[in-house]
Amino acid sequence: MTVPNNIPKGQFKFLVADDWKDYKLLDSGQGRKLEKFGEFVFDRPDSQALWSPQTPVEEWQADGIFRGGDHEDKGAWSFKRKGPPENWPVMWNGINIQARCAAFRHMGLFPEHSVHWNWAMEKIRKANRPTRVLNLFGYTGVMSLACAQAGAEVVHLDASPKSIGYGRENQELSGLGDKPIRWICDDALKFLQREERRGRTYDGIILDPPKYGRGPKKEVWQLDEGLNELLRLTRSILSPDPLFVILTIYAVRLSYIAVGQALAAQLDDIGGGLEWGEMALPEEGRSFSLPTAVYARWSSDL
Repeated sequence: MTVPNNIPKGQFKFLVADDWKDYKLLDSGQGRKLEKFGEFVFDRPDSQALWSPQTPVEEWQADGIFRGGDHEDKGAWSFKRKGPPENWPVMWNGINIQARCAAFRHMGLFPEHSVHWNWAMEKIRKANRPTRVLNLFGYTGVMSLACAQAGAEVVHLDASPKSIGYGRENQELSGLGDKPIRWICDDALKFLQREERRGRTYDGIILDPPKYGRGPKKEVWQLDEGLNELLRLTRSILSPDPLFVILTIYAVRLSYIAVGQALAAQLDDIGGGLEWGEMALPEEGRSFSLPTAVYARWSSDL
């Protein structure tokens, strides 16, 4: 891809999460997607599935169906037959993730993020030195577990006590209970401000901020107002010899160029290189991919 001279140089990459055995995108279209998590199949809304499905949506067979809007609309689950249990295992690279039918149509994991899990693990192992990683907006902790499995000391932060609890559970079930992971329930900006004052630094930082959210003390987060400060603080706590920064953005009308430039503006003084583009899930049975998010990631060895 040729990048215009007035755009910070970065390498476009279309990242497809094709390394799964326990997850499959079976079909998509008409604003919905049919997925298999472990042994159970689910029908969920997805506004980016604008095409026709392989099989008419009304003929899909699913253990659970989420009815309601896309993104952060609440909606509700309904189950056919007996339905799935409260949680069940989904494995990735030796990590045991407890899937569940959660609020906002979530499933306890985002399979498309495996493209970042693998990438971060490779950076940590290649560095072959003690590495400290901060995972912000970390949800149920699969990225934290992947980094710890690769040898990093990890600080995992999320505003939801419930997500923190699920992350701890995933750690124990994955046999990683002895790995150095600190699980912290806090507001991301407040935590970063404290780390900046303390002079604490990290070799790798992962950011997956929502469009809108609330901290544990009802702190309001809005992506369009807070992203630049979030990235400034991220830069301020990077170690003198950092490895990587990963930024993923969902549910907003942003170009990957906008996301890449926002990250580049904060990191242009430390060398390295930038990748940016879209993330997607491959569909079984045809050469379609379902786009999920835009991303930008920086690494010292790009």
